[in-house]
Amino acid sequence: MDTTSDSLPDDLASAHAMIRAERARRLAAEAAQSDVAALVAHLKLQIEKLKRELYGSRSERKARLLEQMELQLEDLETAASEDERAAENAALQTGAAPAFTRKRPARKPFPDHLPRERVVIAAPESCPCCGSTRLSKLGEDITETLEVIPRRWKVIQTVRERFACRQCETITQPPAPFHVTPRGFAGPNLPAAILFEKFGQHQPLNRQSERYAREGIDLSVSTLADQVGAATAALAPLHTVIEAHVLAAERLHGDDTTVPILAKGKTITGHIWAYVRDDRPFGGRAPPAALYYA
Repeated sequence: MDTTSDSLPDDLASAHAMIRAERARRLAAEAAQSDVAALVAHLKLQIEKLKRELYGSRSERKARLLEQMELQLEDLETAASEDERAAENAALQTGAAPAFTRKRPARKPFPDHLPRERVVIAAPESCPCCGSTRLSKLGEDITETLEVIPRRWKVIQTVRERFACRQCETITQPPAPFHVTPRGFAGPNLPAAILFEKFGQHQPLNRQSERYAREGIDLSVSTLADQVGAATAALAPLHTVIEAHVLAAERLHGDDTTVPILAKGKTITGHIWAYVRDDRPFGGRAPPAALYYA
């Protein structure tokens, strides 16, 4: 940039315009640099995944490395989006077109199984150009917006009416609804959600209790632990059936994985033993299954 006195503006408005234009160019350059960094991280991650697929490396260290690379890519993508927005806002202030736009992959269409809510914008009653009311529909454009419905809590009141026989004075009443915990209060979806968060999403019960409290539901850690124990006992027969099916296989694949476990004041090493039955590569018709011991 030429900083001689001949190129500098004489009035304050022109100086402000020059500063805004220079700021827009700087932000565009930063956005381009962030996009290149995110692209490099994305390509490195893809290369590591391809190497893992080609050479069959399944070590725990390699898996943790891929997870770290994915976290790094997430941070870079976020920073690149922030820089792009800043560059666009700066360009709007100068009245010029954005100097940089990120190249994004083509978005896949939303799944067909998602329900569609049709919102029709009211058509104009008259022509905005001449004011005529003789309008005919030529077609329509549909813009799809993905939305999420926040989790809702509800209390189901099961009413069991009591009746007395006027002839023999016998009192009858339907049985109480089934709960996983004897004399419990939780419907079937609640224990399922607690188990999935704990074992599928690795969310400890104390964090679940804190999140429920922010949603206005008071469920202590001990209450959640009771639900986990009751659900585990209820699922024990299913585990027994899967265990018998897996161990009856002619070919059984086993693996021993060590995991760190937080104990009192220290971390100890735990073990997870996995046994897999899969006869499909050998022409077997038995359904595949996996069995875990910890």
